[in-house]
Amino acid sequence: MLRQAAILVGGLGTRLGERTKLVPKPMLDVGGRPFLDTLIDELVRYGVFDEILLLAGHKAEIVETHYAAAIQGRTRIVVSRETEPLGTAGALVHARDLLHDRFLLLNGDSLFDFNLLDLIARAHDGRVHMALRDGVVGDRYGRVVLDGDMVRDFIAPGAGATGPVNAGIYVIDKSVLDDIATLPASLEQEIFPGLARSGALRGTAYRGYFIDIGIPDDFARADRELRRQLRRPAVFFDRDGVLNHDSGYTFETHKLEWIEGAREAVKAVNDAGYFAFVVTNQSGVARGYYEEHHVVTLHRWMADQMALIGAHIDAFEYCPDHPDGTVARYCRISDRRKPAPGMITDLVRRFPVDMTRSMVIGDKESDMEAAKAAGLAGHLFEGGNLEAFVRQRLVPTEDA
Repeated sequence: MLRQAAILVGGLGTRLGERTKLVPKPMLDVGGRPFLDTLIDELVRYGVFDEILLLAGHKAEIVETHYAAAIQGRTRIVVSRETEPLGTAGALVHARDLLHDRFLLLNGDSLFDFNLLDLIARAHDGRVHMALRDGVVGDRYGRVVLDGDMVRDFIAPGAGATGPVNAGIYVIDKSVLDDIATLPASLEQEIFPGLARSGALRGTAYRGYFIDIGIPDDFARADRELRRQLRRPAVFFDRDGVLNHDSGYTFETHKLEWIEGAREAVKAVNDAGYFAFVVTNQSGVARGYYEEHHVVTLHRWMADQMALIGAHIDAFEYCPDHPDGTVARYCRISDRRKPAPGMITDLVRRFPVDMTRSMVIGDKESDMEAAKAAGLAGHLFEGGNLEAFVRQRLVPTEDA
């Protein structure tokens, strides 16, 4: 399982003029916060990355200070600092000892809102698998020539160029670094063309919101619209009886049985541009059948199993409390226990959820009551294929 993401944050950003003389481009305020904070939050919500490596150069001390000893959830943030400009390929060579054998690489000055785990799940062949943005109009970007998923060539920016564009997101095999003979060096200009000629470069085109803050006009546009674009509807899944068969106080991985189409249903939610959340009552903790760390371990295992097909849950919420519990600290009434809406409202406070298009999918009346109390539509799942059930109720978000 790929566990590391690296972000290129070392460029000079000269096209933005005075803005980047004292501040690295990805640290500029966009939509009310540093752009890099937004990129990191987007990575963290996938729940699979143990480490985010920031490849810093220009004004690296600002990046180091901002993220000193930073941990986002269970994701550690590490900074690699160049002492001189080495190019996008050189930044990887400089950080060689910090890189995993396979890692996700992103440009720090652009955001592409698509399902990253779908790219990772597809990246089996080739030494680099690129995410491409389909449907881009205009002459600013170069184009990529695809043959199936094989990248055959690159077309320079200019009038009449068609095809998807390089979105600046890649799954990379560390062996690529062996091909970098001299520094500084550029991945895009010096490494990728050679990989394409040898048949070792793959690509998949996606739709989704894309913004590059590298020029003044697009920087201003990102500042105006980014917060709105990151707002999205959500599906709040109950767990037992919806994602997995309810065999009674499930907490062991070897006893969990997926509902037919459950993982595929979550991926459909991801691909449609929705948040995917789990909200589950776990009174087995209050009753002393298992402990909270068992719930967390099971959810981590479920996340890993979903990731194998390119699916993810943005957040798992559970309530361990019950008023009839035998464990004293959990023997209580909680506004997070369904039919109360507390788990849902807690998630809405943490994530930019569009409530008007969101829904709860559950198998019990208590799920429907929680949905109503939160002001959401509730859909009662009574068995069958969950993917088919979910797809009937999804409306793809803009650009998804």
